Amino acid sequence: MKNIFLMVAVLFSSLTFANDTKASWPLVFHNDDGTTTTIPAQPENILSTSVTVTGTLLAIGAPVTASAATSDGRFFGQWKQVARQRKVRKLWSAGSVDLESVYVQMPDLIVVSASGADSALAQLDELKVVAPVIVVDYSDQSWQSLAMKLGQATGLTQQAKAHIDAFHQLVTASRAKMTLPDGMTNIISYHGAGVVNAVAKTEGAHARLLESLGFRIEAPDPAWQTGVVSHRDFLRVNYENLTRLKARTTFLLASGEANVRRFIHDPVLRNQPSVLAGQVYGLGIHSFRIDMYSATEIIDALVQRFGPAKTQ
Repeated sequence: MKNIFLMVAVLFSSLTFANDTKASWPLVFHNDDGTTTTIPAQPENILSTSVTVTGTLLAIGAPVTASAATSDGRFFGQWKQVARQRKVRKLWSAGSVDLESVYVQMPDLIVVSASGADSALAQLDELKVVAPVIVVDYSDQSWQSLAMKLGQATGLTQQAKAHIDAFHQLVTASRAKMTLPDGMTNIISYHGAGVVNAVAKTEGAHARLLESLGFRIEAPDPAWQTGVVSHRDFLRVNYENLTRLKARTTFLLASGEANVRRFIHDPVLRNQPSVLAGQVYGLGIHSFRIDMYSATEIIDALVQRFGPAKTQ
């Protein structure tokens, strides 16, 4: 079967990378923290303080030249090759903002996340001394919504919309190719006994992606919530509550075959419907964050598994 990335290449190669003719400068951008930022001219040298947001900036072709990294000093695997090709400079690890490197970079626009471990909101005032700063919140919107927001700030709304439309075409074409397992599906962030695990909520990005492909998602019981921290995409649950899930298909977040083997050989979970049905799969090692790149990887793997070349 032809790799689905060939389709992606065809779809994305047809996109026009012209500037947004509707944008006028200076532009007043409405930040997700309720403030506004005046951007005097179309940015040409963007610094992203959020590694999560960087993926979407790259996806719409924004001129991001430098970015913060993950807490362990890396770029996300789904787009690190793109960042290398575009010569994006790696700055600090999440949680350790280096203001000196911001001055060295001399950006004309700085992007800050309103939340998350990679947020530089605490350094907002210092960053504003260097360049205009916009604040976006990736925690409460899809990558598509974030792409449109970033497209507005960079004068690339037409380009962002074209990428979103191409992705929707990919979803539609991929859904038509697959024969999906019967019954419900759940998505688990599995870490084993003695620690908090998590189950995808139906309103989260991971669940919505699988639903767009035809899967029916099992919702976790809100009463299972453990701890005071609440997340939009996943419900944090005690390990024992995983046994209360009923779906016949399970996808494991940020997982390959090694974590699948751990799950199916977990003695507490051996009678789970998905384990008994032999339908436990990794969602992919880069599936922790959903952006255009990781979503495309997930779709590719699903088509390979459930496409016409496979029998269920």
